[in-house]
Amino acid sequence: MSDRLGEELRRIRNIRGVSLRKVQDETGISNAYLSQLETGKAENPSPHILHKLAEFYGVPYESLMDAAGYLQPQNVKTTAQKRLSAIQAALLSADLDAKEQNEVADFIGFLRSRARPRSK
Repeated sequence: MSDRLGEELRRIRNIRGVSLRKVQDETGISNAYLSQLETGKAENPSPHILHKLAEFYGVPYESLMDAAGYLQPQNVKTTAQKRLSAIQAALLSADLDAKEQNEVADFIGFLRSRARPRSK
């Protein structure tokens, strides 16, 4: 399994502000298995598990399938422009107030400024 899935699941859960125990209670997926998914120790999570998590987090199922490595590269390329990443969807549905939205926008600007060389 790709580490990307674990990283996305952890980020989405943190954005949602829920504990592993809450995810377990709402999805029926054990806390231990959720932890293994987030740390990359669990391999090949079933599409059924990914579907439950996508529904709980309110993110596109396809984005978790992609992060888990189930989608073929040509399919990912053709559909990536039509759907949001799991992180984008989680942020869109995070119900941020105006101050939080500004802070997220500022942080994205900061990240982008670090990634781009400055022109003189």
